Amino acid sequence: MAEISAKLVQELRQKTGAGMMDCKKALKETEGDIEKGIEWLRQKGIAGATKKSNRVAAEGSVETYIEPNGRVGVLIEVNSQTDFVARNEAFKALAVNLAKQATTVDNVESLLAEPYTEDKNKTVEQSITEAIAQLGENIKVRRFVNYSLAEGSQGTVDSYIHTGGRVGVLVELKCESEAGANNEEFKTLARNVAMQIAACPNVEYVNVDEIPAQIAEKEKEIEMGRDDLAKKPDNIKEKIVQGRIDKRLKEMTLLDQPYIRDQSTSVEELVKQTGKSVGEKVSISRFTRYILGEGIEKKEENFADEVAAQMGTK
Repeated sequence: MAEISAKLVQELRQKTGAGMMDCKKALKETEGDIEKGIEWLRQKGIAGATKKSNRVAAEGSVETYIEPNGRVGVLIEVNSQTDFVARNEAFKALAVNLAKQATTVDNVESLLAEPYTEDKNKTVEQSITEAIAQLGENIKVRRFVNYSLAEGSQGTVDSYIHTGGRVGVLVELKCESEAGANNEEFKTLARNVAMQIAACPNVEYVNVDEIPAQIAEKEKEIEMGRDDLAKKPDNIKEKIVQGRIDKRLKEMTLLDQPYIRDQSTSVEELVKQTGKSVGEKVSISRFTRYILGEGIEKKEENFADEVAAQMGTK
């Protein structure tokens, strides 16, 4: 048959809202017939899926994948419209597969353009579109991060998922030898640190040295303007403000937190104790925490609307 022109693909896109590759495939399957192409897309559920792609997706799941050697890990947030779909086994499987696939790409756009590992004949984006059609809700890959231990370095990447995928953490710890990385106490430390991070939503940095100077300056500006210091002499005022700033910065750092399993010990002390047991220097190098749907403005829907949406009538 004749080659499918870009103009024809564009025309089908305008009529259906489907993706370019889906439109091109539809036209090839129907020998360039626009009307039959529309029917083909509808049969595949793709045309209807596109309409759903405009709906707000603030539910879903935070998922993780750690390679068996513990040197590479991914934390990913995949969103759906409702918690009902987030609990669906097909959605869960999709989220797990996307986490596995995100080990070698740098951003969401690159991930969507990749051949899907479960079906190399489709891109990740096409597979998500099919899932939208199947599950009846908008589905989006919102964000992900991947960690990979640098060549020649030793350590581990670990993760923790809390409350059924609503909070997730990815963490990287370093040590000095392969034996240290394989030590069970070191591995346990990594998992406990990941759990600690999940339990401390205000923690943003590993240690105080990582906090940008402008944040400390802003804190000082706020504290200097507080009413309770207005009548204090400048030298006293400076000491009080510095004490408050130090306290505030420590609240933002992981190593300064009381360990959740033993409040009499700090995370920093826990890391040092593990290092002594392992027999080498141990450190936390970085972490990422995702909270499902944070920052997304979710449209309020009444119960009837939500049920109607799940039944595919909206």
